[in-house]
Amino acid sequence: MITVEGITKSFGTLKVLKGIDLHVGKGEIISIVGASGAGKTTLLQIMGTLDKPDSGTIVINGRKLSKLNDSRLSGFRNKNIGFVFQFHQLLPEFTALENVMMPALIGKMKETQAKKRAKELLDMLGLPERVEHKPNELSGGEKQRVAVARALINDPAIILADEPSGSLDTENKAELHQLFFKLRDTLGQTFVIVTHDEHLASITDRTVHMKDGQIIDHQPVAF
Repeated sequence: MITVEGITKSFGTLKVLKGIDLHVGKGEIISIVGASGAGKTTLLQIMGTLDKPDSGTIVINGRKLSKLNDSRLSGFRNKNIGFVFQFHQLLPEFTALENVMMPALIGKMKETQAKKRAKELLDMLGLPERVEHKPNELSGGEKQRVAVARALINDPAIILADEPSGSLDTENKAELHQLFFKLRDTLGQTFVIVTHDEHLASITDRTVHMKDGQIIDHQPVAF
């Protein structure tokens, strides 16, 4: 599903990634853990094509990403990768429904189809009564569920999540963590999750530990 080989990345003289090799199997949920500054988020952004490595290769679903120009890379990202961030990053002027629809409209889905799909996802995630609410009218847990629905709107093969439960209370954290496994089981997504949450890391299929820009231990794929 995802193969990363020899990835390096520097910002000025600071070497953030120092030769990362990683394989993630289809339908796998992995967590990436490590101290702040270990390079976790940088690796996630490169895997998600939001940033480019200095060297190395990334292959997703058999596509070598370095072969794609910027326009094709943007289209590939929109269709194949969904993102969930710590602070949801919903657009405050739009309703929950409109926020969820956004990636579909960017991907040229017809508005009627995008609206139907967004409503289905919000219903599946337990938010049927919140479709017309704006972010400031939603709880923290509800905002993050809207963000998850937005990540799912184009039926991506991969969900990349950066500290997805970091801003949630204990109850909402537990609900979000279980939601990821439910989505994997029902929709077949592959999840790569950067987290400091020890409980979330303990229940994922595999935990990858990073330190100083390198993977320091790495279990084999069990798929």
